[in-house]
Amino acid sequence: MISQVKQQNKEQNRRLGVPGFLQPFLWSYDLSRLDLEKHKSIIIKNILDFGTVQATDWLKENYTTAEIKKNIQDSYSSDWSKKSLNFWSLIYGVTPKKKSRAEVF
Repeated sequence: MISQVKQQNKEQNRRLGVPGFLQPFLWSYDLSRLDLEKHKSIIIKNILDFGTVQATDWLKENYTTAEIKKNIQDSYSSDWSKKSLNFWSLIYGVTPKKKSRAEVF
């Protein structure tokens, strides 16, 4: 019953979009144009890297642990602040698979 309510809340939040209090962590994006599914890698990374407790609580309410872990793993370590990456890697037990974009070229 509780998980069903949580799922309904997630679905409702996804329809509402990104709330305004997250703008400081997504400063270069128009929140009204961000799609919670299509732009989840940007949203998850920026909130983990720059967000407050309130922002990370919102993140955990709207994305699963698996989605957050996958986002960390699929990112470049050079895209993160070292402190944030170390912290979230410890919390979620994962690290980025790629070091930097420069390795691609």
